[in-house]
Amino acid sequence: MILLTRVDHRLLHGQVAFSWTQGLGADCILIANDDVPNNEIRKTTIKLAKPQGVKLVIKTVEDAIEALKSGVTDKYKLFIVVESIEDAYKLSAAYPEIKQVNLGGIKSKEGARSIGKAVNVLPEEEELLKKMVDAGVYVEIRQVPADKKVEVTEVL
Repeated sequence: MILLTRVDHRLLHGQVAFSWTQGLGADCILIANDDVPNNEIRKTTIKLAKPQGVKLVIKTVEDAIEALKSGVTDKYKLFIVVESIEDAYKLSAAYPEIKQVNLGGIKSKEGARSIGKAVNVLPEEEELLKKMVDAGVYVEIRQVPADKKVEVTEVL
């Protein structure tokens, strides 16, 4: 069962690893990213941030979609973490069981505007967020579970 899909440019770090994993009651973290599976330094850093007693799986976005569709993830309380809105969109479009996306940290880029604490989006990312919402995905902005949820539709 998918508990939450989170967009965070840092992927797995202390805040995600502990407050979110514990807050959700997740027993498996799936990192869906096209760079990390082939980048030993990033992979090692992510493995160091993994909470004890929680399974960590690192896959490309396409492989993550295949794993979700195959049912091998069904036995887990799954917390999915992606690096970009584009990756969250790809996952939710290919796997409609993703019903909730959390925007946690998206660094500023040229042409981006801030829509929340540590969440900066480009115009094309805003369009992807609107498409997700139109498809029935609940998209919210929150750094940590204790923060007040801000629905993305309130700030777009």
